[in-house]
Amino acid sequence: MIKVCIADNHPVVQHGIKSYFNNSNSIEIVASVNDFNSLQNTLQTKSINVIVVDLELDGLSSIRDIKSIIKEYPESKIILFTSVSEKMYAPTAIKAGVSAYLLKTASLKELETTIIRVSNGVVIFSDEVKKTIEELKKGKKSDRLFKKLSSREIEVLRYLNDGKKNKEIAQILGLDEKTISTYKLRLLAKLNVTNLVDLLNKAKSLEII
Repeated sequence: MIKVCIADNHPVVQHGIKSYFNNSNSIEIVASVNDFNSLQNTLQTKSINVIVVDLELDGLSSIRDIKSIIKEYPESKIILFTSVSEKMYAPTAIKAGVSAYLLKTASLKELETTIIRVSNGVVIFSDEVKKTIEELKKGKKSDRLFKKLSSREIEVLRYLNDGKKNKEIAQILGLDEKTISTYKLRLLAKLNVTNLVDLLNKAKSLEII
């Protein structure tokens, strides 16, 4: 039996997944949490084979938090089950050691198949993500710009696109406000623009956000 933990902010999502697997002969939902701290506590007390986690989970500040889980609990495979853009996060997620990236538009049957395959050691990403990674390797001019951005810079860029101010982003990521300003300056330099409007427009044209 594959032991699964669901880490998602939304009770409806948790309930839907638990109901679907209620009578499963191969998958058991042994825990469900709605914030990152609870996920960490659960992993300390229970043996989990697969974690189904939303990137927008409360308390999850960056992909680095996911990486720390993978490092501390290597026996627990991670599926990112989220509505956050694959183009933006999947390449970084692969590098961090995530086993699968599944958008919430997928069916529960697809989630079931993914859980089973991931538990067997298979790494699963969509054809679109694989194509993106191949493009990065080929080094197209636009993709080289994308490749030059760190995961943290991409996170800051996403929050800027959401309309958040430096102070708000600093609080979310647990960083100093001056550090966020530095990231913004790096983004402007790397994407060769001089202001925030042009930065966001260029990022959108490159499909980074």
